[in-house]
Amino acid sequence: MSDRRLQVFHAVARMLSFTKAAEVLHMTQPAVTFQIRQLEEQFDTRLFDRAHNKVSLTDAGHLVFEYSERIFEHYSEMENAIREMTGNFNGSLTIGASTTIAEYMLPALLGDYNKENPDIRLRLRVSNTEGIVSMIENNVIDLGVVEGPVSNKNLLVEVCRYDDLVVVVPPSHPLLDQPDSEEGISLASVFEHPFICREPGSGTREVITEYLLDSGLEKSLLKSCLELGSPESIKGAVEAGMGISILSSVSIAKELKLGILKAIPLNPPLQREFSFVRQRQKFKVKAMDELLEFARSYCISGKPLVRE
Repeated sequence: MSDRRLQVFHAVARMLSFTKAAEVLHMTQPAVTFQIRQLEEQFDTRLFDRAHNKVSLTDAGHLVFEYSERIFEHYSEMENAIREMTGNFNGSLTIGASTTIAEYMLPALLGDYNKENPDIRLRLRVSNTEGIVSMIENNVIDLGVVEGPVSNKNLLVEVCRYDDLVVVVPPSHPLLDQPDSEEGISLASVFEHPFICREPGSGTREVITEYLLDSGLEKSLLKSCLELGSPESIKGAVEAGMGISILSSVSIAKELKLGILKAIPLNPPLQREFSFVRQRQKFKVKAMDELLEFARSYCISGKPLVRE
């Protein structure tokens, strides 16, 4: 993108947060603020209101945001049209993945892909689901693989496979002594014990929040949980007896095999989707097409997500 200031503005406008935009764009917050200030000076008007620790678009900001959406869309179309006409396809792709997928799914998939396609250079960026979707929206990455719902209807979302979430406890936990634990326990029973959860914006947390509401429980139950930023840190905390959690069955395969942790199914079961997310125009890039075809066949084959 020729105008970095517009890209930075677009990210802040989508997220209404200078801090989150800086994280997505891999910039410092002062650098983001500087780019916005330069754009405001160019237009000689404020684009954001910053009051009471909240960021909102001004009328001028809304106008710039609408035009920037069209500019980025046309830029992508132009770029891909030139690539198709000249046959000069990019031999590199930047993939973004939410934490669980990056740690437990992509290593096997990308390792196999790289063996078959050594000329394609792959880059990986890791964030939570909210961050990955924002990177796609702002053309920072080519393809996202996420574990939570995606609300932006302008993006293409394609389900890859399904993932079971289970209650994770240490081997001596009293929940294991319940007579019906093998058939599954209720979410209400889980929250009778200290609970460890992912941070807001995590796909895992979003799925648990929806499950809470479907179970007739209050969303506020998650406010008192211990928040940790990755499955690995949560597993360590559960093992140390700091509480219990709900995690992807994929993420605890090794711990279950070693007997370090135990899994209890939920009743009713809790399942979520792992999905590919991309811009509509990005599908035309040859390298992307090849990666998607490989990933689809990988998911359909039912290969394990983690290597033993």
